[in-house]
Amino acid sequence: MATLLHIDSSLNGDNSASRAVTALFRETWQSQHPEGKVIYRDLAAQPVPHVDAAAYYAGFSPAEERTAEQREAYALTEELLTEIESADAVLVGAPLYNFNVPSSLKAWIDRIIAMGRTSGTENGTLAGKPVTVVTSRGGSYAEGTPQAGNDFLTPYLQHIFGTSLGMEVDFIVPELTLAPTVPAMAELIPLFEQSRERAREEASSKAKALAAKLS
Repeated sequence: MATLLHIDSSLNGDNSASRAVTALFRETWQSQHPEGKVIYRDLAAQPVPHVDAAAYYAGFSPAEERTAEQREAYALTEELLTEIESADAVLVGAPLYNFNVPSSLKAWIDRIIAMGRTSGTENGTLAGKPVTVVTSRGGSYAEGTPQAGNDFLTPYLQHIFGTSLGMEVDFIVPELTLAPTVPAMAELIPLFEQSRERAREEASSKAKALAAKLS
């Protein structure tokens, strides 16, 4: 029985473009792998506290040498590490906010980077694990557009998940999500609709492929 860890971070609830795509991915995966298990975390509804000094330095100390304060501070980090290590695949909703990831997602990421365990070693505990990132954005950052080169989220998550943690990273990118609500972007609605449909198709096909791979 495979386990999918599903992380959402959008603050837009039912109006979120990234949540719509991650939900479709998850539902498709479950329909193809009904015996599978899903662990879900909504980082907007239940934010992960930022790492403080006690939790940070506890990660560099052997468990048996940690102070009582460090053990208490590191408990959540250990929970999140164990959670992602136990999953067979990870699904992350990561909308582009101010050119990068939401701060709630960054707080979670800071907890799952553990030197000598998940990172900084050739045989990290997350190495080879597939992670699908749904990164929505209100405009477009593709080559040839005015905002080209200003998407710092994609290279950041590629480096974190791929280079640092050794995971197999895949992106789904619904864009121009503000077109239906911003009058100045009205002429881009057809492109938004094409992007939304393409993202839905990718979510469905990639979820099916992942379920088949894990079965």
